[in-house]
Amino acid sequence: MDRSRGGLVPLAYVGIGGRGPEDVVADDRGRVLTGVEDGRILRLSRITDPVRTRVEVIAETGGRPLGLELLPDGDLLVCDARMGLLRVATKDGTVRVLADSVAGAPLTFCSNAVALSDGTVCFTASSTRYPLEHWIGDLLEHSGTGRLLRLAPGQDTPDVLLDGLQFANGLAVSGDESFLVVAETSDRRLTRYWLTGPDAGRSEPFAEDLPGMPDNMWRGPDGLIWVAIAGPRVAALEALHRAGPAVRRAAARAAVRAPFRPGGFVGVVAVDDEGRIVHDLERRRSGFRMITSVCRAEGRLVLGSVWERGVAVCELPGESGVSGASGASGAR
Repeated sequence: MDRSRGGLVPLAYVGIGGRGPEDVVADDRGRVLTGVEDGRILRLSRITDPVRTRVEVIAETGGRPLGLELLPDGDLLVCDARMGLLRVATKDGTVRVLADSVAGAPLTFCSNAVALSDGTVCFTASSTRYPLEHWIGDLLEHSGTGRLLRLAPGQDTPDVLLDGLQFANGLAVSGDESFLVVAETSDRRLTRYWLTGPDAGRSEPFAEDLPGMPDNMWRGPDGLIWVAIAGPRVAALEALHRAGPAVRRAAARAAVRAPFRPGGFVGVVAVDDEGRIVHDLERRRSGFRMITSVCRAEGRLVLGSVWERGVAVCELPGESGVSGASGASGAR
């Protein structure tokens, strides 16, 4: 499969009445689900027509929802940064806690989840040192306290599959469920964890030296894993990561007290199950900032952001106008 390069071509900006749609996922009817800063889970219909888009509140978690995963019965797995791993009934909004602790300690900064066909849920926790509000501290300290966790059917306490991850974030499963792919945001890489076969229980690089920092991931009907790139490569950050722990901790303490505003870079890559980049899309001067998620709905790419008060709708790669569009002005 050939690699395509191009720009993210904006078509519409859709306000949703809430800040920070951190993750976006699409159901089989083309509706988009997302969670916002005040704890609401929203469902967006007719996303390609901002005038006619309908926004429904389907649940409230009481915390801060991040990663979402639709289940075969229509319910929703929700990684809530404050409440833990949740299951939300999309029909009546009932919220049930599946796991809120790991090895006797509170489960904090639950980030993204996938469901396997046998009912197992695998999910990530980004950091044990920093809460969501101070995420930038973990990025600078390079704490390596991210984890990949597994909740087996019928259990209420997850097992740790993999630890020592650098800001564990997005998660996806291969088409045959033989391995998981986890995004390590601060190391600009995707890591594979084998679930089955002779390498079961082992991890290895899956895609390295990404064009920026990977965030949430979503497996589309095309069989590709779509990866949101939340920020560009930063040489100064990589130099800091090579410094000693005391220097990194001091930089982290300063960063969490300073105001933060993301730059104009946004990006999306799509990889296949061999770890090859199939699509590489970006914009250097975007008005829609800090993409943290991407999915496909109604023949378009839909982008979520922990920063914005809405979602962006963009052309799929290969459609007219994609080539060379990355230098255009903002996404709204």
